[in-house]
Amino acid sequence: MFETIKFDVKNGVAWLTLNRPDKLNAFTEQMNVEIGEALKDVARNSEIRCLVITGEGRAFCSGEDIGSLGEETNHGEILRNRYNPMVQQLAAIEKPVIAAINGVAAGAGLSLALACDFRLASEKASLVEAFIHIGLIPDSGNLYYLPRLVGQAKALELAILGEKISAEEAKSIGLVTKVIPSDHWEKEVSVFAQKLAKMPTKAIGLIKRYVNDSWTCNLEEMLEKEAYGQRAAGLTADHQEGIAAFLEKRKPEFKGL
Repeated sequence: MFETIKFDVKNGVAWLTLNRPDKLNAFTEQMNVEIGEALKDVARNSEIRCLVITGEGRAFCSGEDIGSLGEETNHGEILRNRYNPMVQQLAAIEKPVIAAINGVAAGAGLSLALACDFRLASEKASLVEAFIHIGLIPDSGNLYYLPRLVGQAKALELAILGEKISAEEAKSIGLVTKVIPSDHWEKEVSVFAQKLAKMPTKAIGLIKRYVNDSWTCNLEEMLEKEAYGQRAAGLTADHQEGIAAFLEKRKPEFKGL
């Protein structure tokens, strides 16, 4: 079905693997389109309760395949037509999304990782804001997510200096959730994803929605959103299961409903 990505669903977890290992999984127009199609399936398929995005081979994603760009390239139109819709689709998914950074994440590849909810990094991974090295600015949501994750001063440092940082350094500044030893990589990513897939999916979606809203709301508006969201969460089957499990002194079995 796909040529530049792999897409599989196992036990409630969708695995989207960027699959151009010979090009360090660099983006092409076809890859952007195929990612968009996969994200549509994630959003509408109720059996999918968690998404993992990773890369085939030794890289997560090295960014745009610049070999296909010419002097007359309209970078703004490329973003409007290819990258911005992809990032907006990803942001709209009300299910937990993990970037499993198996190797280098550079340029728009790093932007993709920043747009995810969690970033798990292999100890061999590295992250780099590569845009400045070709005279461009970070894009694909990068300048939206980066300062929110690490603060303005660190965001400017990373974006302007463009220095490669290790997985451990990324963890120390809050850019990465967890660093995983390479010999435990696949197992620990799978365990983390399965944990999220077994949680109350509707509540996670509401948390994602309102955390994002909180950046533009005052306290009064946020209190009302919380009240509205709590009412919605309180009507879910997972809430009823959570109450029943608490009273019966057992672990809840959430269904994402």
